[in-house]
Amino acid sequence: MQEHMAEFLYYLRYERRLSSNTVESYGRDLQDFFRFCDGRPSSVVRDSVIAYLENLRSQSRSAATIARRLAALKAFYRYQMREEHSDDDPTEFLLSPKLHRKLPDVLTVAEVTRLVESPNTSKLPGLRDRAMLEVLYATGIRVSELCHLGVNDWWSDPPRIRCLGKGSKERYVPLGDLAIHWLAEYVERERPKLLRHQDCGMLFLNHRGEVLTRQGFWKLVKKYAVVAGITKPITPHTIRHSFATHLLENGADLRSVQEMLGHQDISTTQIYTHVSANRLKPAYQAAHPRA
Repeated sequence: MQEHMAEFLYYLRYERRLSSNTVESYGRDLQDFFRFCDGRPSSVVRDSVIAYLENLRSQSRSAATIARRLAALKAFYRYQMREEHSDDDPTEFLLSPKLHRKLPDVLTVAEVTRLVESPNTSKLPGLRDRAMLEVLYATGIRVSELCHLGVNDWWSDPPRIRCLGKGSKERYVPLGDLAIHWLAEYVERERPKLLRHQDCGMLFLNHRGEVLTRQGFWKLVKKYAVVAGITKPITPHTIRHSFATHLLENGADLRSVQEMLGHQDISTTQIYTHVSANRLKPAYQAAHPRA
């Protein structure tokens, strides 16, 4: 079974082209299941799966954790059948627990404005920080995609960026005038000052001339949130959530937002319609004569 699991993880990484984090999560979940099954009759796999899920529930594991573990098992045993390592799927007809999706936290337009205008662009590396915040809000890309932009991955005519999403899927996302302005300012005036020795070819650099990490940018967002007087919890992903919500509130269609965000399934994007509806309720109740 360990050989079959290694083959399955290889398939996920190199044929499905899933991210390293996703593949590692599948591996951990499968290992946990096999440890649980150690000493159990290998011929009654379905009973072992049910017992494993019940054991997770008895440990008060969250519905999200149980659903993820079951999804890993379902994917593994479907692969086993496809490769003819198994004659049946022990996870067939097993239902995942219902998930109550938490609506994402978003910033108001005024809060976003204060945040992106917080960096002191007269001091190094203020232009870089302003450009990163502007690009993140203008495009809604993931922070990992932002940090891995190459110096040649943006254009001003027409204004857009090219990024690699999950599974190394390439997509192009439009850029607004403000983002283009600050990006051009950074590339022309500040990026050369951050270079050290050999150019790594990445767009956003740290003080050592190397690519700025996700953790480094996360710290910058926290810092500028304080400067902007934003007291609610905020991460780089909050800016992505705000991008999507603000677009939908102002009339963008769901399919366009899905494409810009790089969501494979539109149901992932639909959560932002609920956020928009919740944010519109107070305005509706205050303005409608029969609310």
